[in-house]
Amino acid sequence: MLTHAQIWTAIDTLAAHYDLSPSGLARKAGLDPTTFNVSKRQSADGRPRWPSTESIAKVLDATGASLDEFVALVASPVRRPLPLIGFAQAGKGDYFDDGGFPVGGGWDEIDFPAVTDEHSYALEISGDSMLPLYRDGDIIIVSPGAPVRRGDRVVVKTTDGEVMAKELRRKTAKLVELRSLNPRHKDRILALEDVDFVSRILWSSQ
Repeated sequence: MLTHAQIWTAIDTLAAHYDLSPSGLARKAGLDPTTFNVSKRQSADGRPRWPSTESIAKVLDATGASLDEFVALVASPVRRPLPLIGFAQAGKGDYFDDGGFPVGGGWDEIDFPAVTDEHSYALEISGDSMLPLYRDGDIIIVSPGAPVRRGDRVVVKTTDGEVMAKELRRKTAKLVELRSLNPRHKDRILALEDVDFVSRILWSSQ
């Protein structure tokens, strides 16, 4: 018997396999970006909501995955532990090497559907500085090995230890231009020499 959790975990795993968030997967499939959001998986009265067969068919068509692959994910989703720290901790210790890859023994772990970048890690959001996109307690999955393009949501660490989540507006040989996720906070322009790393956010639990 298929369960509600199995179906949604398979969708999350498929999204992660293609380095997409649930909303990114929905967009790629031509669906409303909120279709696969965690908040949409239960009704207001607590009853489970199931994805439609049409939405699953569109996802398979958009990603090129076969029905057999999806059924296999439902039956036995591939998961592995990812390193996890709180967002507020990320700038305070020696948690990253010069390339933005997680190092050291101070990380916790979170069980998550496997992503293609073996160096991916998880950050837990604290506070409301990234509203309305990320809320207190949300988890974001970051890939230091993924290519970063204009419009991507990224985690940036500066040489003085500041860590922030922003949208990448532009990166040149001299500057990194960032758009704030929260309209109450100013956009940032950083000299490239003042930036340790810029890593792409693959997925969030929104």
